Amino acid sequence: MCVKILSGLIFVCLFAHSNAFSQNNTIPAKRDTNIIAPKKTEVVKDSARLAIEEMPRIAARRSAILPGLGQIYNKRWWKVPLVYGGFFGIGLVYEFNQRNYKIFLKEAQFRQENPGETQNPLYAPYTTEGIINIKDAYRRNRDLSILGGLGFYAINIIDAYIDAKFFRFDLSDELSIQIKPSVNQTLPVHASASGTAVGLKLKISL
Repeated sequence: MCVKILSGLIFVCLFAHSNAFSQNNTIPAKRDTNIIAPKKTEVVKDSARLAIEEMPRIAARRSAILPGLGQIYNKRWWKVPLVYGGFFGIGLVYEFNQRNYKIFLKEAQFRQENPGETQNPLYAPYTTEGIINIKDAYRRNRDLSILGGLGFYAINIIDAYIDAKFFRFDLSDELSIQIKPSVNQTLPVHASASGTAVGLKLKISL
């Protein structure tokens, strides 16, 4: 009887010891918080690089303030007459349509106030409905000329921006790729035949 009791106590002690050992092994390992993440290297730009990158914005801003000023900043003087020539042409179109719109507007208003009568004898062959249609056409063309002026103004700014964007590109004879016309002497098929061939010459400098 004592042996059984002793054996039972030994079994209970072994079970408790093994349970405590298993609990100690399940303790989660602590994370190492001392690991330092690698820092990202920042790209440092010199003053010349920053000045070149700022050129497109400066050119666009100047053309927005005064059309053609950005082209002058880019040293594209020959574009300035084109810019103002475009605005001058759009202005002439606007003036023409506005002037005729007022003329036909007065004629239409006069006919509505005086049925059966005509203010300008030149427009006597036209009906009142025709006068109104012509008036509306001139008004539509006038509005389109205004939109054309705004679009040309935007093109002026975009041209200055793009021109400054490619301002630093090398366009000299030292380019790595050159394409030139060439004239080559062809080999005669017959003894009495000869000639030349015109083509393109591609030169790649490595």
